[in-house]
Amino acid sequence: MNRSYDAGHTDIPILEETIGANFERTAAAYPDHEALVDVTGGRRWTYAELDREIDTVAKGLMSLGIQAGDRVGIWAPNCPEWTIVQYATAKIGAILVNINPAYRTHELRYVLDQSGVSTLISATAFKSSDYVAMVDEVRPDVAALQRVLYIGTENWDGLRARAGIVDDAQFRDRGAALSNRDPINIQYTSGTTGFPKGATLSHRNILNNGFFVTEQIRLAPGDRLCIPVPFYHCFGMVMGNLGCTTHGATMVIPGPSFDPAQTLHAIEKERCTAVYGVPTMFIAMQNHADFAGRDLSSLRTGIMAGAVCPVEVMKRCVEEMHMSEISIAYGMTETSPVSCQTLIDDDLERRTSSIGRVHPHLEIKIVDPETGDVVERGSPGEFCTRGYSVMLGYWRDDEKTAEVVDADGWMHSGDLAVMRPDGYCNIVGRIKDVVIRGGENIYPREIEEFLYTHPDIEDAQVVGVPDDRYGEEVCAWIRMRPGRPALDADAVRAFADGKLAHYKIPRYVHVVDEFPMTVTGKVRKVEMREVSARLFTSPTS
Repeated sequence: MNRSYDAGHTDIPILEETIGANFERTAAAYPDHEALVDVTGGRRWTYAELDREIDTVAKGLMSLGIQAGDRVGIWAPNCPEWTIVQYATAKIGAILVNINPAYRTHELRYVLDQSGVSTLISATAFKSSDYVAMVDEVRPDVAALQRVLYIGTENWDGLRARAGIVDDAQFRDRGAALSNRDPINIQYTSGTTGFPKGATLSHRNILNNGFFVTEQIRLAPGDRLCIPVPFYHCFGMVMGNLGCTTHGATMVIPGPSFDPAQTLHAIEKERCTAVYGVPTMFIAMQNHADFAGRDLSSLRTGIMAGAVCPVEVMKRCVEEMHMSEISIAYGMTETSPVSCQTLIDDDLERRTSSIGRVHPHLEIKIVDPETGDVVERGSPGEFCTRGYSVMLGYWRDDEKTAEVVDADGWMHSGDLAVMRPDGYCNIVGRIKDVVIRGGENIYPREIEEFLYTHPDIEDAQVVGVPDDRYGEEVCAWIRMRPGRPALDADAVRAFADGKLAHYKIPRYVHVVDEFPMTVTGKVRKVEMREVSARLFTSPTS
């Protein structure tokens, strides 16, 4: 009874259909309901219109000879065409390869080659990146790449014009031959060492995760979800797009990438009832000059994921953004992504200190990383999950797959977690992030959550710095609230004195304007450790 194991309820059955079949079922039920809104581009589609556009692109791809199982890459920021390609490839069984818009040529070349992309659908440019020039540079090195279609150009229009070559019977036969357990998506994890790995996901994986994530926040056909998180990541394409289309809700794209002003504008203009983001996005919106003047009263819910949420940020989400039913979600690309989530009526403490409870149809356990034994509730260990959401494997990498998915089907996350008596879980760090000072294991999350309680600190991250005497010392990176003076190490130590065990109190403090981040809003702790090691000496006495 006290073991750190739990299983989700099975009251609502798993969806046993393909993504295409599920979308068509929604479109038939809500043909005139608004499906997709491009706020900056001023474009809109009802479910019936979007279904027709998806079929046009799907037939165009079939006319090029693309078969089920062929890899089609997409390299673009958030835009309607991204969503259309997502469903078009799903309808014909092509495997969509998501490519991070921030990639440079080195990473682009690797991902295209490793996945064997034969057709690349790309934007022409994004921010300072000239995608056309970058594709031209890597193309000679990517043997499988046969064609590149650029969104918004003549060859994109040409693809749509080719739809008539494929008749309806051929198209329907292709869809009918697909299995919901077929691979349909490859998402490359943001590797901190070496090249990223391609998590391979099936219709069943991501369709159900999108469905159950939004079941938790009670998404319905009347809801309008603002999606400022990237489509190339699970948060956007699964929790966002599939979360909406499994419930007949409206997908609202505020802009090509996250911009706090654009997002606030989209929420007000489109009367969005929900919005997604990582904590740094919500902080950016709440601290923006436009925040007080925007009418956000239409909001009801949303999901925050990717990092722990500071208490004050959550309070403002509920009180000032009207998100009384906001939910916290936890997961990883390899698990489609979500495995734990808070309920919409959970209290403030659970929303800011926990990741919620196990999702429907999944199992979770916390194990001793050394022995693999399930630990007692209240004791830290590695978070593991099993069920429909676990990926098929890393693309063409059985060895790496076997390192994280064991013989019994458990996905080992690498995250350190504690299961509370009520079944709610807390993430206390990454196994690799644990600071070991003088033989004591120090979990950065505990210190970070303590530092959030300082009235002048907006955000904090804790890493280890090599030390000759203790092995490692604690270093806190801090972002100050606007207008507040920077704190030095003495001030932080004085604040922590008597509240944290002496060995947990940061020896070093580094005040910054921004943390090094991935494009999905996750902090790059490896980079922080490298910088900290350069900045701070490690005296021997």
